Amino acid sequence: MVTSKHYDTNISETSRHDTAALQHIETSKSVVIAGGGTGGHIYPAIGIAQALQRLDDTVDIVFVGGAGKLESTLVPKHGFHFLPISVAGFPRRITLEWFPVIWKAFRGLTQSLQYMTQLKPDIVIGTGGYVSGPVLFAALLRRIPIVIQEQNASVGLTNGVLARWAKAVYLAMASARENNAFRHTRHIEVTGNPIRPAITEFPRCNETYQKFGLSPDLKTVFVMGGSQGARAINEAVVTALPHLRKFAGQIQIVHQTGAAEAATVQSEYERHTKLDTKFLHCVRPFFDTVEQIYSIADIMICRAGGMTVAEVTACGIPAIFIPLPSQTGNDQVLNAHSVAKEGAAVVLEQGKFTVNTLVEKLTSTLLDRDTHERMVTASRALGKPHASDDIAKSILSHA
Repeated sequence: MVTSKHYDTNISETSRHDTAALQHIETSKSVVIAGGGTGGHIYPAIGIAQALQRLDDTVDIVFVGGAGKLESTLVPKHGFHFLPISVAGFPRRITLEWFPVIWKAFRGLTQSLQYMTQLKPDIVIGTGGYVSGPVLFAALLRRIPIVIQEQNASVGLTNGVLARWAKAVYLAMASARENNAFRHTRHIEVTGNPIRPAITEFPRCNETYQKFGLSPDLKTVFVMGGSQGARAINEAVVTALPHLRKFAGQIQIVHQTGAAEAATVQSEYERHTKLDTKFLHCVRPFFDTVEQIYSIADIMICRAGGMTVAEVTACGIPAIFIPLPSQTGNDQVLNAHSVAKEGAAVVLEQGKFTVNTLVEKLTSTLLDRDTHERMVTASRALGKPHASDDIAKSILSHA
């Protein structure tokens, strides 16, 4: 292993802070992780990195991602070294915009090759997003092993192209195995998505109900549209409140709204509480410790991003998925139907369901004891709470 004194610190366009990330001590294994653009690619990467550290605290980990992109702030916040490259996503139609994108991609590849030469990692991990493309390709050119983690039922473009050269591919869902992109992959594991251990370890207890002004005697509905909320979900549930209030003695609602609509949604709940004081609710823009809410949730109303599906099933919570319909590759729709096929969820297509349908699906799933228990069992069967450790162990075996 090359020690820090052997590194060339004159990498073009690398700041003094970035260069410091290259100057790490000799360790048993050196790992580079690439993935970004969205939290759906970044948080799995961070989860894998944390698991690697739990297994072996001498593992040296460096992230490579887009300069100025979300990963450039999230990764350092979690205590990992970050090195930037030039990145840009290719337009889906051939236009003049391709020329600057090609130039950025070439620069990103050149920077990645420099990093590979300096860092000499034992293995490179890609979690998707266009930023992982040049990093994984650079690793292949330097004859460094690569592995890939795919978060969705469908396969991202970068992961699909590079999978045939990967030492291993880790899938969140078994249905993704059928994709032609993996027909030449030597080693495939259905591991689930890497989630924080705290997600499933927080116990259900009376103190949590008291903290949020709820009752342990009622069934809890957790409405979650992601950290930023989801307008369509907020509107659907708010419209359904007059119907849901009729079940005030049986259900209570925890609603994560996102910052933009918190005040509006809160006022609607308060209006209905004045009409019936038994209608318990807790409305917040965002829950910092979402594991506390998961611990008391009996059913979810939520999107169907890869990480949301992983957390919900790891906790064994039945779900009513309202997948985002506009995502490239239709990831959320495929994710939602993969879970529903196993009996752990109901899928309502945005813009195609009525308020009555939402209320009927929610109450019949939650309040019919046999149906609810059957869906809890199905959800737990799909859950992979130890995915991050399983992936980390496999990665170290390939490094």
